[in-house]
Amino acid sequence: MIADLRSDTLTRPTEAMRQAMAWAEVGDDVYAEDPTVLALQRQVADLLGHEDALFTPTGSMANQLGVRLHVAPGQELVTDDLAHVLRAEMGAAAVLSGISARSYPTVGGLLDVDAAMTLAVTDGGAYQVGTSCVVVENTHNFGGGTVQPLESMQELHRRAHERGMAVHLDGARLWNAHVATGVPLADYAACADTVSVCLSKGLGAPVGSLLVGSADRMAEARVWRKRFGGGMRQVGILAAAGRYALEHQLERLAEDHARCQQVAQAVVAVRPDAVDPTAVHTNILVLQVAPAGWTGADFIAAAGERGVLGYATGPGSVRFVWHLDVDDAQTDHAAAVLGELLSSRD
Repeated sequence: MIADLRSDTLTRPTEAMRQAMAWAEVGDDVYAEDPTVLALQRQVADLLGHEDALFTPTGSMANQLGVRLHVAPGQELVTDDLAHVLRAEMGAAAVLSGISARSYPTVGGLLDVDAAMTLAVTDGGAYQVGTSCVVVENTHNFGGGTVQPLESMQELHRRAHERGMAVHLDGARLWNAHVATGVPLADYAACADTVSVCLSKGLGAPVGSLLVGSADRMAEARVWRKRFGGGMRQVGILAAAGRYALEHQLERLAEDHARCQQVAQAVVAVRPDAVDPTAVHTNILVLQVAPAGWTGADFIAAAGERGVLGYATGPGSVRFVWHLDVDDAQTDHAAAVLGELLSSRD
């Protein structure tokens, strides 16, 4: 049996989703004439309580468009040291937009408003790089699926605006935060000037993300999307998958969360120092395997030989992510294998 838990990006479109894609009404999206894309953009903007939205091929592009709207070349963004925009977007902010970045240390990806505000420089004059945007990630990928407290996000938004800075929310897995907490999507999104959300992770669409914000910002983002090479034509075929996912596969994210928590509980029963189950908020399980005598790479190799695929996030840590294509039997198998490996060494 194989439990592929490397990422929730591995989900495949269901038969019903494929049918929706096959019969999607399409037009030329560069001319903003694809009716299915327009419907998806309106749907997501309304869900998140913003004026408008823009469909993008990838989450990284949505994030990079968001920060480009707020940060001019030569300025900087501030975020935490585990943030996706720093660790997993190939230095795109610097390469594409001339943006520099600074980060504060985080525990589990948890937002630290005071640290972000202390790090930001908004009055450096001609002597220091100016901070014009703070980026927060919810849920936090490399932090282990951490859900950011709404109160912290609201405080960040207020304090950033008081100092003339914008907030960009990397909400690739904001759907998971919503399902886990019951907090309305619009409440989270109200804490940011722009928000990116992804359709191709837990929601199960094969491709696509969206950026939301004001109508003026989305008009500007459309220009930058074209500059970044993201102009698309009859892309309603892809947008249809996103519409299907939102209508049929959003609430089922709770199943992924429950299965992830099940394995966290199984692991802690044999190795209490590997994970704190109370910190496992959603569908991502990060295990500290060094105390059990493993390197991250060796642990992933050993688990893979037993049919459980994961990802080494550091020298002594590993990550497993639940998604649409992992069922109860595969979850039971993962629990058994991970527990066995963690109890086999000291």
